Amino acid sequence: MSERHRILVVDDHDDFRHGLEALVNATDTMELVGSVRDGADAVRMSLDLQPDVVLMDVHMPGLNGIEATQRIVEASPHIGVVVVTMLEDDESVFAALRAGARGYLLKGARRAEIVRAVEAVGSGEVILGPRVAERVAAYFRQAEAAPAPEVFPELTDREREVLGLIASGMENAEIARELGVSTKTVRNHASNIFMKLHVAHRAQAIVLAREAGLG
Repeated sequence: MSERHRILVVDDHDDFRHGLEALVNATDTMELVGSVRDGADAVRMSLDLQPDVVLMDVHMPGLNGIEATQRIVEASPHIGVVVVTMLEDDESVFAALRAGARGYLLKGARRAEIVRAVEAVGSGEVILGPRVAERVAAYFRQAEAAPAPEVFPELTDREREVLGLIASGMENAEIARELGVSTKTVRNHASNIFMKLHVAHRAQAIVLAREAGLG
């Protein structure tokens, strides 16, 4: 039999904590090394016992699960934290992931789902419950669909257009022909662009424009 994952259970609800303890004790791939009911004890026990995986609640008296996760991971990055909570809002999910949690399950997850999460995180993987994974995917779909922030908002639309043509290597006379305006108008636009971007000459403007994706 392969080496068992050493588990610390953290939850302030006695019935749920005892249920997780029973699940761990009944699973051949896990070994229960500790069980606590608050975040401060979770940090202390994690640093003392060095479990492979911590099953961590979020809302607890004193130090909450997010802060406890961050302290544990900062001190012992090899410890995998799986958050097990009733909270599925974006703020809680992303706060836990930013804190260093490698798993996020909702209370009510099936036994097999918890076991799979522990084994995955204990092996260095990241795993999310189905509903949590869908929320994360939806968040990134929305982020991809959102319009990109406007570059150089201090410029007018025409000035951004002129800057893009400058960045593509066109001279003032070429830009004038492209836009159907006089060369003097292009020079005026260029002067305004340089002033607003606080650059001394064309080359500096081109560098800024290309770094922003223009040209």
